[in-house]
Amino acid sequence: MGGHAYRPWLKYYWEYELSQSNLLDFRLMIEKWDWINFKVGQWKVEFTRERFISSGEQQMIERSLINRPFTVDRQQGITVYGHLKGNGLADFNYWLAVLTGTGRGNSQNDDSKLMYFGRLQWNFLGRTLEFEGSDLEIHQEPVGIIAVAVVTNRSPYTRFSQAGGGSLEGFEDGASGQYRVNQLNVETAFKYRGFSWQSELHWKDIIDKLDNDAATQLRGFYVQGGYFFNQVLPWWPEPLEFAVRHASFRPDVALSGNTQHETSFDFNWFFNGHKNKLTAEVSYFKFLTEELDYAKGWRYRLQWDISL
Repeated sequence: MGGHAYRPWLKYYWEYELSQSNLLDFRLMIEKWDWINFKVGQWKVEFTRERFISSGEQQMIERSLINRPFTVDRQQGITVYGHLKGNGLADFNYWLAVLTGTGRGNSQNDDSKLMYFGRLQWNFLGRTLEFEGSDLEIHQEPVGIIAVAVVTNRSPYTRFSQAGGGSLEGFEDGASGQYRVNQLNVETAFKYRGFSWQSELHWKDIIDKLDNDAATQLRGFYVQGGYFFNQVLPWWPEPLEFAVRHASFRPDVALSGNTQHETSFDFNWFFNGHKNKLTAEVSYFKFLTEELDYAKGWRYRLQWDISL
């Protein structure tokens, strides 16, 4: 549920999940000027493009394997953001936020330390790019972004999800203020004439303040692209898109053999854009554990996604 009240620039949005009785989003936005806007409430932080894109507007069936360890997900707080529109290459979006850092549904902090978030996005072709998978609009002019996002937080948590604050493996049962988590994401995205591209490169450091500042470094990335081949092949069906993604995750860079890889191939048939689509997917996974044992295999899925 969303709209505006009293003035077109005074906006609100509210989202509730019936199946698990979770209040996902509630936010009030003041968007009177392009260059500076304000938002307060609870929302999905704009740290990663993959997570910020709605599940109903994704290019693949689900997000990559690096989403779980690196997403900041939903938080409560306040943010300042805007679009700095200059001439030519001088086109930027920015976000600066102060958040509780304790996840969805948690309005109080565990200590006096807050979460601080910033994102600077360069619209290097002079046009903004929406948070949506696939080039359904068939952009006749190229549009692309390069973004850098940072976040720092101190809390009992080492990961976040729709359920709220949680723990990565090896960091369970954190105490208040135990973990200082610093993250950096470098992101790209591009769309032009049926072709779409997006990527993320992540650094994450977890510092245990109760264990002499023992540090664990996590690294991960994914690259993803899709294309409507009817743009060059007359016999290719217009609603059919082919997409591919490769993702890699290292839970601890100190362990050279501890890596996870995912490669997925998707065919999307759009009956009515993202509101009604059929997706067939084939994925291959290869995990190398700390004991240097391989776990690998294939996954096949078919999904019909309908949104109202």
